[in-house]
Amino acid sequence: MAETITIEPITRIEGHGKITIILDDDGQVSDARFHVTQFRGFEKLCEGRPYYEMPAITERICGICPVSHALASGKACDAILGVHPPEAASLLRRLLNCGEFIQSHALSFFYLSSPDLFLGMDADPAKRNITGIIEAYPEMARDGIRLRKIGQQIIEMISGKRIHASWVVPGGVNAPLDAGHRQTMLQMIPEALEIIIRTLALFKKTLDQHREEIRTFANFPTYFMGMVDEEGNLEHVSGRLRIIDAKGHIVADAIDPADYREYIAEAVEPWSYLKFPYYKPLGFPAGIYRVGPAARLNVCNGCGTALADQEWAEFREIERGPLMSSFFNHYARLIEILFCIETMQGLLAEPAILAARVRAVAQPNFPEGVGCVEAPRGTLIHHYRVDEDGLMTWANLIVATGHNTMAMSRGVLQVAKRFITGAKITEGALNRVEALIRAFDPCLSCSTHALGQAPFTIRFMKTDGTILGET
Repeated sequence: MAETITIEPITRIEGHGKITIILDDDGQVSDARFHVTQFRGFEKLCEGRPYYEMPAITERICGICPVSHALASGKACDAILGVHPPEAASLLRRLLNCGEFIQSHALSFFYLSSPDLFLGMDADPAKRNITGIIEAYPEMARDGIRLRKIGQQIIEMISGKRIHASWVVPGGVNAPLDAGHRQTMLQMIPEALEIIIRTLALFKKTLDQHREEIRTFANFPTYFMGMVDEEGNLEHVSGRLRIIDAKGHIVADAIDPADYREYIAEAVEPWSYLKFPYYKPLGFPAGIYRVGPAARLNVCNGCGTALADQEWAEFREIERGPLMSSFFNHYARLIEILFCIETMQGLLAEPAILAARVRAVAQPNFPEGVGCVEAPRGTLIHHYRVDEDGLMTWANLIVATGHNTMAMSRGVLQVAKRFITGAKITEGALNRVEALIRAFDPCLSCSTHALGQAPFTIRFMKTDGTILGET
């Protein structure tokens, strides 16, 4: 008899979601979906607010990546004002972003995914957690805690607070960098470099142990999108968008984020509050694409910093073309941490970073503005419209989790078909379904601005809704 497996919520991710897996009469997986079930709706509650409040409001969407929302919002407001932030403000925004990437990627890799990667997908769930990592790999656990702390301290020294600092403002930032904090950050760099180089070496040794996960974790052809600079190198804050196909051919390049609607449209489905962006020339659902750490390393020509470029070259040698498996997001996160540490070192060496002028002041000159940055999880777009008084009339936010939603659902189906049969549904198989989602590191509170909590339950149900069992 056909059954439905429900995993709700998915564990070790940011926010709350659900997975449903449909088994046919023979116990084989016939369909699977990744749902986001909660809704808060920042796009609507922002209407009527003054444009200049938007960076502070939207960074409250998330406690993990508030910097990304503040930066995207600030850039949208810059466009409404029609100004370019002073050089010091642009440098400081990029520096702040480095701190967020370091702390966010460290959280994803060390805290959320390392139990799967180092203890094993089939390990005892009582041990397969951060406590188990502390017991089995104490040095790596200390490294993860320290690296995330460094990222958080960087954010605090620049903006005054580790979370929700309200420091990014339309036209720039609201305070210059303290010279003493600059020196303290420079002193952190050698330790951060040691940690990430050590972690990269340790992680690369595990790749052979995860061949099945690499083969099945959303390993299929899609398009990829990410931001690059004028040379085509990796860029997180001030670049243009590039889209490539599954063979690595560039299908759209140097896209001004303000023109994103020429390339990206959004669909909706009745079973999820998460929107479904797609590449317009291919239509929906054929226009599936991915964003995020591995996507960024797929679309760029290199990183542009010495050590990260070496790691990027090794990363790209794994396959002849773009790396298809989303398992490699874990690898890419470590490379991006290295890139951000090197970038931070370069930014702190700029004399202009201590300049006192950090904000361009103006009145709204345009009724519309788009801001785009690369958040840790992928491309983030803020699109605003205002009236003659500068009050918000409309907002559209496209976050990384939205861009990846079709790939996540298809990846769940791929993993479920490989590891789940009706005759034998193991805990390790269900963990792999969740681990596929963790590879994307979705932020569900960003994607639909979620509220609420739910206990972890797995239900086995008939198609008529009868519950066969629950854990």
